[in-house]
Amino acid sequence: MSYKRIDRVGDLIKEEIAQMVLHGEIKDPRIGFVTITHVKLTPDMRDAKVYFSQMGAEADKSKSRDGLNSAVGYIRRSLAKRLSLRHIPMLSFVYDDSLEYSEHIEKVIREIKEGERRQ
Repeated sequence: MSYKRIDRVGDLIKEEIAQMVLHGEIKDPRIGFVTITHVKLTPDMRDAKVYFSQMGAEADKSKSRDGLNSAVGYIRRSLAKRLSLRHIPMLSFVYDDSLEYSEHIEKVIREIKEGERRQ
């Protein structure tokens, strides 16, 4: 079983929250242009960390995180209406720095290749 129920539920939650953000259903001016990258659920599916990414300054990322975390009540109520789950998990939003890290690795590899060409 490579694809478990936890993964399916996490994907559903991710898609629904992404749609809420995309269509402007969350009306908090602190939330910038964010992308929901993935959702990590605990084994009992009571808690979920929702990872998001955003380009821009650290202050913008912090404002977006604060805005998303303050909208948790609204998001959970919307998820309860949209998904047929017995329990909607408690949500917390976390900035996902994996995209920045991969860009950094790409840059380092590019610099190494350029250094080899010069030799």
